[in-house]
Amino acid sequence: MARFTANERTTTTSDGAARWVPSLGGVELSSATIEAARTNLNGLAVRTPLIRTPVAAGTSEIGLKLETLQPVGSFKIRGAGAALRAAAPTRLAEGVYTASAGNMAQGVAWCARSMGIACRVVVPEHAPLAKVAAVERLGGSVTKVSFERWWQVLVERSYPGLGGLFVHPVADPYVMSGNATIAREILEDVPDVDTVLVPFGGGGLSCGIAIGLQALGSTARVIAAEVETAPAFEAALQSDGPVQIDHRSSFVDGIGGRGLLAEMWPLASQLLAGTVVVTLAEIADAMRYLVTRARVVAEGAGAASVAAGLAEVVPGRRVVCVVSGGSINPSTLATILEGRLP
Repeated sequence: MARFTANERTTTTSDGAARWVPSLGGVELSSATIEAARTNLNGLAVRTPLIRTPVAAGTSEIGLKLETLQPVGSFKIRGAGAALRAAAPTRLAEGVYTASAGNMAQGVAWCARSMGIACRVVVPEHAPLAKVAAVERLGGSVTKVSFERWWQVLVERSYPGLGGLFVHPVADPYVMSGNATIAREILEDVPDVDTVLVPFGGGGLSCGIAIGLQALGSTARVIAAEVETAPAFEAALQSDGPVQIDHRSSFVDGIGGRGLLAEMWPLASQLLAGTVVVTLAEIADAMRYLVTRARVVAEGAGAASVAAGLAEVVPGRRVVCVVSGGSINPSTLATILEGRLP
């Protein structure tokens, strides 16, 4: 059963005036950086549609922001493109690399290919074959490591033998500015949105969207959607700071790690209104709902926000769920559509 944990630390006032300007790595995350990201994404990312669909339990509706329709099948192309195009040519001379379970890897590989630079990716052993194959088709070189070693790369931002620009999939100001461009599109389609549910792995997407909404003067609250096998933000809220959690592998491979990265806590704790933790069964139900009701294929991580919306544990008059990605092994999807958990 889904559970909601509210966050009482948020710093946005009722009239939308921010008490502070968010920053990361010494870079302020403002309307200027978001607009620069929008410009840099021309020709790379697309403006994705937002459709409305009735919830299963009543007559109310939720909006679905379909980032599954990006060229690489997920929102990650926004952050990857914004980061690569913001980098000086000298930083890209040796190529680019990232650490990713699959979606950021595809985003970086796609953008690197368009710019004619080399791309290398460190992936955990459990990364879905479909995502790894997609990276290789895009020209990326893949290095598989254990989950623990992969997590270490995210923390240390380096891997022996790999040079060039490291693009962090979560804690990078340009990546988050790219993610923030989603906020403007949501407001263009649903100006009176009051709640945005966002899949939460490391917080780069949810915090980016929250920053974008704040920069545009919206008072809409952003709420994380986590899976029960890796509730990093919930654990941090309960402990008043990041703590290591017991991450369990599942078919929801696109979100979750050992815990919330320390550099993301100041942003997540002050920007996000709370978190909804959903079960694996609820995510599977949401994936079936998306296919049968909306004709949308989403991976487990991408459907986490929809699972949170369908649970109706968070009140909201105008709710938008960001469907963040659709890269899933066909066999896994077939099992879920048959009513079973992989």
